[in-house]
Amino acid sequence: MDQTIYHVLLAGRKVGPYDRRTIVGMRIKNALTSDHVLVGVDGSELTVAELIGQHPAPSFSPDRSGSFSVVQATFTAALVEVRGKGLDVPRFKDEVEARVQGGVLRIAGRFRKGLGWKEDRVKLVLKDVVHARVQGSLVDLWLRTGAAPGKPLQRLTLELFTHESAGELVDWMPGATPWPEPAARSEPAKSADGKLLWMAGGGLAVVVVVLVVLILVALSLRRVY
Repeated sequence: MDQTIYHVLLAGRKVGPYDRRTIVGMRIKNALTSDHVLVGVDGSELTVAELIGQHPAPSFSPDRSGSFSVVQATFTAALVEVRGKGLDVPRFKDEVEARVQGGVLRIAGRFRKGLGWKEDRVKLVLKDVVHARVQGSLVDLWLRTGAAPGKPLQRLTLELFTHESAGELVDWMPGATPWPEPAARSEPAKSADGKLLWMAGGGLAVVVVVLVVLILVALSLRRVY
């Protein structure tokens, strides 16, 4: 684990010090942005995004032995949300490692179990990713893991910290199609025109009624005099 400490530059002042894990946690909670500047103990400066991009030394041990698939890409990420049934995904906290290798996306990290912490990983088969969407630095993945066609898809949302990293991750899923966004509702033009015509017609009717009343009043006055 990287024990290097950094100060955060806020309004020209140094705040901290914080270690990498704390800074990543602050970024996940949006207390910091990827553009905030950090100052190391040696006076060097880098952004939060650059720090997160410097992958720490491997610390996740599950299935490390006996698996020598070539690692094609590694991303620093955070698990934001899991919706729906499918893969049993641990409730990972803080920073996770998202690794593309051998046709799978391997997500490894730590989560609370009882009073302590446990490290584990889950593997997503890339061909099971039906839809993918990038929203800023967030990636939404819709998975079909053995479910019958027509059944609801499981959705995972990952924070990749930069838009570039989010796009690069989705690029490893060429079989995934964009999520079908619902069409924006729009009222037919005739509805708006009809409303205006109705308002205009209503206003004209009021004017006609007022004129009739005035004419009747005038006729009544002439008869009186």
